[in-house]
Amino acid sequence: MALDPSTPVLVVDDYKTMIRIIRNLLKQLGFANVDEASDGTSALNMMREKDYGLIISDWNMEPMTGYELLREVRADDRLSRTPFIMVTAESKTDNVIAAKKAGVNNYIVKPFNAATLKSKIDAIFGAAS
Repeated sequence: MALDPSTPVLVVDDYKTMIRIIRNLLKQLGFANVDEASDGTSALNMMREKDYGLIISDWNMEPMTGYELLREVRADDRLSRTPFIMVTAESKTDNVIAAKKAGVNNYIVKPFNAATLKSKIDAIFGAAS
């Protein structure tokens, strides 16, 4: 089942330009219900207030990294099943393996386009039939 475009999506990145880029890519894919957080701590607080159908988070942030956010989400019973895509500028194998072990659903290396984002979302939720 494909992800419903009305589903709330949370984009987490400490770089405003990257948030705007991801928001625009999501808009191209039909997603209009997009919230943003500038770090893992605020994202976690937002997730405890609202149910999100997808988290798209940068890896490198302060004070809580995307990897730490992923670990917190997976450790929280209420949030643990939330689909999570990690975005990073680095394609280090160690990072990919660590994220997979921590329970990430998919991984995107910057730069990327709408087609790449769509394929990563479809890989999690299944393409629309």
